Amino acid sequence: MALELFAAQGYEKTSLREIADRLGVTKAALYYHFKTKDDIVRGIVQSMSAPIDETIEYGRGKPWSPELRDELVRRFAAGMAERAPLLRFFHENQPALRESQAGLEFKDRMVAMVRLVHGPDADFHDRLRAAVALFSINSALFLLKQDVYGEVEPDRESTGPRVATLEEAMAAALDVALEISARITPAPA
Repeated sequence: MALELFAAQGYEKTSLREIADRLGVTKAALYYHFKTKDDIVRGIVQSMSAPIDETIEYGRGKPWSPELRDELVRRFAAGMAERAPLLRFFHENQPALRESQAGLEFKDRMVAMVRLVHGPDADFHDRLRAAVALFSINSALFLLKQDVYGEVEPDRESTGPRVATLEEAMAAALDVALEISARITPAPA
């Protein structure tokens, strides 16, 4: 509910009172669990970032290989398909969240993912390829023109390109991400 309000109105324009009202609780009850809006966002981010954390845990400590790289990209894509509202929220509220604890924690997760995908001793080209591969998955979700609930707009005739389904978008995103990451080469021994 809070994420819906943040996405619809913006982080800075949403009050704790509005969140409490939407949840059907008193502001005092909400305050008992969350002292600030940032505490709420941190809770949302921790919950919705579970697939990223699982993917990072999966990849940590394993020797880098093209097979590991591809599996990390696949797992990331699978986890992000259900996280479109979170990504949209971060995208639309970047200025407010850039230095927030929740924003910094999400950035750390993404940096860890990029490092796992490119492997040790990567040059700048491969580091960039790893970042672009992962962000291509996020970009596909924005191209869907989803609303804050993650629903895809119906196809429109003759008013622009056909809107993909979530499944089509994620399949395309994974194809593009794997094409990009396939160019990441292991560092010479």
